[in-house]
Amino acid sequence: FTGKANCPYYAKAELLADYLQANLPDFRVHKIPQHPDKWEQWLHDICEMNGWEHRRSPIIWRELLDRGGKGLLLGGVNDFLEYAQHYYGITSMMLSEEMLDIAEENLQAHIEIENEQEEIKSLIKPLQIWITSASASICYQLIPLLASGEVFGMTTEISIHLLDTDQCKDVLCGIVMEAEDMAFPLLRSISEHTEIDEAFIEADIIIVLDDVLLNREVQSLENYIREVSEICQVYAPLIEKNAKSGVRVISSGKTFVNLKAMMIMTYGQSIKPENVIAVATSWESAAKATLARKLNMNAAGVKDVIVWGNITGCNYIDLSHAKLYGYDCAIWGPANFTRPLLSMIYDSEWIHSEFLSAQSLLSSRVSHCVGMLPAHAVATVLKYWYHGSPPGEIISVGIPTKGQFCIPEGIVFSMPVRFQNGNWEVMTELEINETTQEVLGRLAHELIQEKLIALKEIKEMHPYGADKNTS
Repeated sequence: FTGKANCPYYAKAELLADYLQANLPDFRVHKIPQHPDKWEQWLHDICEMNGWEHRRSPIIWRELLDRGGKGLLLGGVNDFLEYAQHYYGITSMMLSEEMLDIAEENLQAHIEIENEQEEIKSLIKPLQIWITSASASICYQLIPLLASGEVFGMTTEISIHLLDTDQCKDVLCGIVMEAEDMAFPLLRSISEHTEIDEAFIEADIIIVLDDVLLNREVQSLENYIREVSEICQVYAPLIEKNAKSGVRVISSGKTFVNLKAMMIMTYGQSIKPENVIAVATSWESAAKATLARKLNMNAAGVKDVIVWGNITGCNYIDLSHAKLYGYDCAIWGPANFTRPLLSMIYDSEWIHSEFLSAQSLLSSRVSHCVGMLPAHAVATVLKYWYHGSPPGEIISVGIPTKGQFCIPEGIVFSMPVRFQNGNWEVMTELEINETTQEVLGRLAHELIQEKLIALKEIKEMHPYGADKNTS
């Protein structure tokens, strides 16, 4: 039963119900006191849900738990007294003064409990996650992964904020409704946003999914880079203004992921460069799956495939450090026993011709993904960023260069890293041969050209402030 916490009739029914529960072995009572300010709405909602007619405090019903279905409405306090007298020969002789005293105590206790619950909630501060271009299919697949607890841990609550244009509001509302209906225990809240000025407020994590539609017959590369630059020119100052100082930014999508990461750092000078990365895991996964099919094994056993360069442009899939776990061959060992991948693929012609040419097929596979693969890629990188990558395993990530592997400084370049203690570090101890070094030089050249075009666009848009923004 339920009623206003300060209602004397609720107090009378409560004490009678407690007496019945203490003296009858099969009698159970469930009390739901309500704050006086919330009582009317609560009463309206429960009556509408069950088809009841009741207007006063308290409201008392009987639930036959072994039969299912909605409860049987008993009524108010007088109905409950009559019910107890008829079935159990017990009634209440409580005086009005006692009822008023207990009602006052009930209200104070209810307020204290509510305050304690609010204080506990305030101590559990959920991670604030913002997702841009949230109407994209990847976002739809990403939300269940983030809210399941597998990414950030089973004790970390999250709040998700979906950002997109006003034309996508209906799609965002649909995603919010579905996520709420799924009732994830760790999803504190999810909301949609179409006002750009409110973007990234208190953000801990920002996942940038914005893409440009490529059609070289219609637009030039310069125009596409201008589009990316304009997007980042809007986002970066808002990140600086609204997000937390340690915000982590992930660039994902199907186009210009390296450039997006670089331009966010260029326009957002106060954003920590080590906190901005571009995701290459989709390429890793697609390459591992292609190799696993060739070897007739599970793709999960293929490790340490490296993606170098421009993730969604010209990149290089490096197999020189790749290993196989659980591969069915003449030599067996424990679970951690590995075999070099290149030693297991005896068809070297396939490696140097079909697999390398298949990178265009990999590009097609990744760019035509409906959302599961890139969503899994983002979730995996976030999990590693917060909890560390598997010991010894190589992960490819687009990061700002500082001369590692003789790659020129000042671009975002995909290279091998490890995650530990909430940070990442480049695996500079890996040896690369001269052929790979030459390839890296060519890949860097493409990214430098993209950067030069982008900086040119900045100077054209801000002829007097370009030096400040591009230093």
